[in-house]
Amino acid sequence: MNIQTALLSVSDKTGIVDFAKALAARGVRLLSTGGTAKLLAESGLDVTEVAQHTGSPEILDGRVKTLHPKIHGGLLARRDSAEHLKTIEQHGIDRIDLLVVNLYPFRQAVANLDCSFEDAVENIDIGGPAMLRAAAKNHGTEAGGVTVVIDPADYAAVLAEMDQTGGTSYGLRLQLATKVYAHTSAYDGAIANYLSSLNVAEPAQETAPARNTWPNILTLQVYQKQVLRYGENSQQRSAFYVDPYCPAGLLSNFVQLQGKELSYNNIADSDAAWDSVRSFEAPACVIVKHANPCGVATAEGPLEAYLKAFKTDPTSAFGGIIAFNRKVDLATAQAVSGQFVEVLLAPAYDQDALALLASKKNVRVLEVPMGDGQNDIDVKRVGGGWLVQTPDFETVKAEDMRVVTRKQPTAEQMRDLMFAWKVAKYVKSNAIVFCGDSMTLGVGAGQMSRIDSARIASIKAENAGLTLKGSAVASDAFFPFRDGLDVVIDAGASCVIQPGGSMRDDEVISAANERGIAMVLTGMRHFRH
Repeated sequence: MNIQTALLSVSDKTGIVDFAKALAARGVRLLSTGGTAKLLAESGLDVTEVAQHTGSPEILDGRVKTLHPKIHGGLLARRDSAEHLKTIEQHGIDRIDLLVVNLYPFRQAVANLDCSFEDAVENIDIGGPAMLRAAAKNHGTEAGGVTVVIDPADYAAVLAEMDQTGGTSYGLRLQLATKVYAHTSAYDGAIANYLSSLNVAEPAQETAPARNTWPNILTLQVYQKQVLRYGENSQQRSAFYVDPYCPAGLLSNFVQLQGKELSYNNIADSDAAWDSVRSFEAPACVIVKHANPCGVATAEGPLEAYLKAFKTDPTSAFGGIIAFNRKVDLATAQAVSGQFVEVLLAPAYDQDALALLASKKNVRVLEVPMGDGQNDIDVKRVGGGWLVQTPDFETVKAEDMRVVTRKQPTAEQMRDLMFAWKVAKYVKSNAIVFCGDSMTLGVGAGQMSRIDSARIASIKAENAGLTLKGSAVASDAFFPFRDGLDVVIDAGASCVIQPGGSMRDDEVISAANERGIAMVLTGMRHFRH
């Protein structure tokens, strides 16, 4: 069934003029409202205002304009029902074959913490969702139905099918209708999140009540990006879902340039590597195995950074994930190709580097644009519920540190301490990280006691043939006793950075003074479970 009449009413006007012109060129009658109608008319298009079409003026400051039988009858009449078609003819209702609507920007409005309650309420769209739901419900059958579009990215697909048949296929209409219900669901969820975050216990105010950090109702929506072969283990089923509002710089923005299909563990480990490597300003390389950095370094360029990172733990680097925060050149690609790597991540690649990597057909090569975006929330599933928190994106600066020992760290030691502290943030707790010359020397991760992590870190360094003499050590949380501190000093540490906050801080500080090392407290821990 040909598209004869279209109703266009959009908040996001991206591409709407060109789309309307393309529809008009194909003989489609245009209906519109408010600002959209004005824009189309100013662009030289013949457009009928909805108020003229319905015979009813917009009222209540525009709150009521499309809630009318001539609109909803035109959208909801089944094209395969003779009775429906007869009814709308009797009432002088024209079919509306194409609806193009996107909603008031509620989510964007309330993202501004200074948004008043009145502004928030006025950004709750009523007529738009009603039309979208009506059109999506009546997407029809093979015999015909309403085509509904909320996303400018879908304009081209609609025009392409119109050029073939004059209308659209059932498959496209179903796809677009599904997109609509996901959109209206997320829209209503955003409203519920906002309203349930208001502190209604406060006295009524002219502006919005204060917002609580967490809403009483938390609605999340994610989109399937990939069905995976299996989960962490072969007996588990799995899929990868992404946030439709994924900020710039996060892993989900990746493009896979080559290699085998990504697995559940590949994605999880790649996220750990990418999150870590993009935290460095200098050219950096991070090698991850089982979600833990096993080698991290910064240098003048990516090749030198890789060679330093690899030295930390060549054994664990086998079959690891390697991430760079700079473009990968040919020399770096050649060096990386000398080891078994599961996934390689970088913001860009030279063409000759990609040509070389193409010979390693199984290596998964991901391109991830750089950016400083952060997730809004971190979520962990537990039995029957969810643990939700803000991400751990806080950092400490050198001027915020507190030296608590008689011995002061040198400028070089402070640089190594800051580097070690940054790495420790991405190591599973309990974390102990030895560093020197902007590279990791030994990493102890995920142990039930901090002293065991300290021992493992020193063993790792010894196995890699690296000396810990004069090294800097970071601990992600405080030393509960002096024994862990003694282990790292015995291994060669000359300075230590840790959060502090233990009831035995004085004992640990006294031990540092006794052993003649410098100790810096951050006042901030970085547990990572």
